[in-house]
Amino acid sequence: QWKQRPREEQAEPDGTEDVEKVAHLLGVEAADLLKGLLKPRIKVGNEYVNKGQNKDQVINSIGALSKSIYFRMFCWLVERANMTLDVKAKRQYFIGVLDIAGFEIFEFNGFEQLCINYTNERLQQFFNHHMFVLEQEEYKKEQIDWVFVDFGMDLQACLELIEKPMGILSILEEECIVPKASDKTFVEKLYNNHLGKHSQFGKPKPAKGKAEAHFEIHHYAGSVAYTATSWLEKNKDPINTTVYV
Repeated sequence: QWKQRPREEQAEPDGTEDVEKVAHLLGVEAADLLKGLLKPRIKVGNEYVNKGQNKDQVINSIGALSKSIYFRMFCWLVERANMTLDVKAKRQYFIGVLDIAGFEIFEFNGFEQLCINYTNERLQQFFNHHMFVLEQEEYKKEQIDWVFVDFGMDLQACLELIEKPMGILSILEEECIVPKASDKTFVEKLYNNHLGKHSQFGKPKPAKGKAEAHFEIHHYAGSVAYTATSWLEKNKDPINTTVYV
């Protein structure tokens, strides 16, 4: 837990028990971890200075650090698993396991939900293409008698809205490097490029008493209204190099 010093742009811990536990797990001194979070060393011109962080900055820094640790641990586990399972003999058979990302539709849907739903859409398209399109093309080549299966879902239009040049992610990346860009300018650019021009993009009409979202995407699993608050900051996700090695 963190608290803000009165009339100062400086956060401080509300107790040190949690910090000490984390420091122990990471194998570092609690005092060094605290200093790195509260007063990170940054470069200004040709010199390094320690800059105080407010409560929100510390929380964001911890979030970025946690995601970075999780990513590195995940990659390490995958590498170890691959090394353990690797064999030199020729492999003729294999078992594939796909744990598809769960689709999310909440009352409030932010940047995290877009990332999850995009992954789900991409994996679903991959599955559809390989299980229905390519498989049935193979049947046709081999002149196998079968009943054509029309799975009725081509998700390419939605995927292109998200990932193509001047798609949602591309515009977000662009806004992250534009001086004075904001969540508001990001949404305006989305409207200018896609509203009324793309079948999978729309402007939501919230029910009375419901929070207003900024835009909606018509996914294969349903339409999701997204709120673009803090998307630029979340996409930048700056890591505090003082506590990251």
